[in-house]
Amino acid sequence: MKKRYLILLLISFASFSQEIALVKYSGGGDWYANPTSLPNLIRFCNSNINTTITPKPTTVEPGSPDLFSYPFVHMTGHGNVVFSPSDVENLRKYLKGGGFLHIDDNYGMDEYIRKEIKKIFPDKALVEIPATHAIFQKPFLFANGLPKIHEHDGKRPQAFGIFINNRLVLLYTYECDLGDGWEDAEVHNDPLPVREKALKMGANIINYIFNN
Repeated sequence: MKKRYLILLLISFASFSQEIALVKYSGGGDWYANPTSLPNLIRFCNSNINTTITPKPTTVEPGSPDLFSYPFVHMTGHGNVVFSPSDVENLRKYLKGGGFLHIDDNYGMDEYIRKEIKKIFPDKALVEIPATHAIFQKPFLFANGLPKIHEHDGKRPQAFGIFINNRLVLLYTYECDLGDGWEDAEVHNDPLPVREKALKMGANIINYIFNN
């Protein structure tokens, strides 16, 4: 039965369209932060790395069967995150079956999300991803790894991940504010080079997902 389920899951992932989603989680955190970020990232990727992602991202709950319709789901926010037992089980199946979760700490999420990630993979630790990893190499080179978009506490930006069979399935970007850099220019008044840096790093994430 387990083998049959995995086969069906792989078929599902092989057939879904290039559509991505924002995760609507529980706990009171502002999952809806950065409303212009994903549409801008999609536009950038479709224009620069030959993707054909549906222009408008959708919203999905972590416990929903609809999660399996998306090769990439994104989470952000500033506060509390709580995954229910059914959320945890669904997310684990999704990630083991070929899905990808990007969590971008929008400053204030860190103390909460680490505990929830541990629920999903109690036997795995978040590991820092080195600058030599493929996600930093193409199509745009980030020789020093994850770029810094916004400054908060003077800490360096870090990319952490969960790997299954050497494949990165969960990316957690910390002290970076990558999603802020994807937002409309007038939201944070970031200079163009900063926004381009953020969008290029986002394009690398998307490129990794569709090619690994």
